[in-house]
Amino acid sequence: MEYNQEKVDEAILALLYLNFFKDEFGIRAWKSFNWDAMDRLHEKGYISDPKSKAKSVAVSEAGQTAAEELFMKLFGK
Repeated sequence: MEYNQEKVDEAILALLYLNFFKDEFGIRAWKSFNWDAMDRLHEKGYISDPKSKAKSVAVSEAGQTAAEELFMKLFGK
């Protein structure tokens, strides 16, 4: 699959903004996605409960379909 890598990089940078915090070294961002957003995706039935020790979540069929459609909408050539 071909996609616009520049758009993906911009989207990830924008998503990192959700996790900005300041410490003694300056502005930092957590490497994972915002927990509130992950909870909302779980509530919509797209992913399994993100509140677990696992480093990944299961994606439902509805989540797979929506993710692919959104990816192509946002980043397709």
